Amino acid sequence: MAKEEAEELILLDFWASMYGMRVRIALAEKGIPYEYREEDLRNKTQLLLSMNPVYKRIPVLIHNGKPICESSIIVEYIDQVWNHKSPLFPPSGDAYARARARFWADFIDNKLYQTGRKLYTTKGEEHEASRNEFIECLKLLQGELGDKPYFGGESFGYLDVSLIPFYSWFQAYETYGSIDFEHECPELIAWAKRCIREKESVSNTLPDLPKVFAFVQHLRKRFGIDE
Repeated sequence: MAKEEAEELILLDFWASMYGMRVRIALAEKGIPYEYREEDLRNKTQLLLSMNPVYKRIPVLIHNGKPICESSIIVEYIDQVWNHKSPLFPPSGDAYARARARFWADFIDNKLYQTGRKLYTTKGEEHEASRNEFIECLKLLQGELGDKPYFGGESFGYLDVSLIPFYSWFQAYETYGSIDFEHECPELIAWAKRCIREKESVSNTLPDLPKVFAFVQHLRKRFGIDE
């Protein structure tokens, strides 16, 4: 049964957040209307602070006044509540596939993100170590993708939603990490381009790479990495 009618959905987000992009892609896949509210991360609204008092960060999906926090949890919530269209998770009967998808999403959040962040916030030995580690992370994900068109097989799913927003940061990763992604992980790059080409939810959500790169340049100046 469709659940869009007479429901209020508000998304507190920031345009460059790959975590927020996940939620926007999931909502677009389901065709769910919502109100988008851009947050200033250096001057957070009282609404954000009250809706996520634990972490005080975006994204937060407010569904009929009730907040759901953390992007992976939000995407799973969206898939469960609006289960009439475009399922993102493997079937409920396939517990192993669902657990595996959650494992790799956790890997992206806790390993890929943290390592990628070091590419534009560190120098010297730490930077070189993070570069090698980031490449290894991508190769592990490429191995999980295998020869499938999507991580979920023939259909775009939860793990695709979890990873594809990071592609919008690849120009920054490539520049500051001195990484040739086409050489290091060609199948993963082909997958990313396929997502953009075939899924309007992705192409309409991901910001232009140069825009994200300019944002990262600003971050580096703010962190004192560049003058």
